[in-house]
Amino acid sequence: MKNRSELLKRFGRALERLEKALAQPENAELSVDGTIQRFEFTFELCWKSLQAALRHEGFDVKSPRAALQKAYAEEWITDEALWLGMLEDRNNTSHTYNEELAKAIYGRIAGYIPELRRVLKVMDFE
Repeated sequence: MKNRSELLKRFGRALERLEKALAQPENAELSVDGTIQRFEFTFELCWKSLQAALRHEGFDVKSPRAALQKAYAEEWITDEALWLGMLEDRNNTSHTYNEELAKAIYGRIAGYIPELRRVLKVMDFE
C-alpha cells in the first residue's frame, strides 16, 4: 500500500481532475461519463487516504463504510449522510450503468466537491 502522504497527493490530484471535468459543458460528448469515472477514482483515493490516516492514528478499518463511520466518529467528516450518499453513488456507478441514474449522480457530484476538499485538508496534518 502506498504511504499516507503519497495517497493524499494522489487524492488531491484526482480531486483537481474531477473539478476540471465538472467545468466541461454537460452536453459535451463523454462529459457525464468522464466526470463519473473521475468521481469514482477520486472517491476511491479519498477513502483509502482516510483508511491510511486512521491506521496512522491506531484504528483499523477495512471498508469504505467503516472508514467513513470512523472518520465521522473522529470528527474528520461532519456530514455522515452526505458521505454515505457519496459511497452509495460510487457503488451505483461502479457496478452497473443506467443512463438516468448516471445523470442524477452527475448532478450531485458538484455538491460533493466542498466536502472532498475539506476532508483533504483535515487529513493533511503531517
